[in-house]
Amino acid sequence: MQLAKRIGKVGVVSGVCYGFIGNRMAEVYTREAEFLLMEGATPSDVDGAVEALGMAMGPCRMLDMAGIDVGAKTVIEYGKAGGLPPDPSYRALVRRLFELGRFGQKSGTGYYRYEGRQALPDPDAAHLARAVAAEHGIPQRADIPREEIVERLFYPMINEAVKILDEGIAYQPGDVDVIWTAGYGFPDHQGGPLFMADEIGLERVLAGM
Repeated sequence: MQLAKRIGKVGVVSGVCYGFIGNRMAEVYTREAEFLLMEGATPSDVDGAVEALGMAMGPCRMLDMAGIDVGAKTVIEYGKAGGLPPDPSYRALVRRLFELGRFGQKSGTGYYRYEGRQALPDPDAAHLARAVAAEHGIPQRADIPREEIVERLFYPMINEAVKILDEGIAYQPGDVDVIWTAGYGFPDHQGGPLFMADEIGLERVLAGM
């Protein structure tokens, strides 16, 4: 922690687990984003819902920037280690994008298509999401409400943070919030996922889950 201060970084102590604190929470965040896409939401719908609350970038744009190949390989290797649920539809879309060479910004196509760094809607990505959904028997819905998108992205992430605290991976809620505000583009004015959970009310979060 002293070293972090000396080099001008924000440091947080974390125990050791899959994804540590930030990426472990990001996994459930991107999981729900992907299920929403397979149910009929567009990447713009999903990203727009959380960006309207102040997120620097929605999950689809985030994955496209980080590299879909990186995200897919993480899922594949975690599956080999026995960490994935016994559900073939789990993260099926990101794996299909990877198979097709749609790696995000670096390849020019991912959840979006790119002209330079500008993300543009891609009908091929929407068609692909519908095709993968059909393979797994996931029904399509029109006009998924923005409120549902927000709850499905944030509530499981809050739940995962609580598990992380229960397991002693994080010492205190503020550590989780610092990671997400300083490192993952969570809006400062929302205070972080766990501060936001207290503001919403844990009973409401639980009911939503």
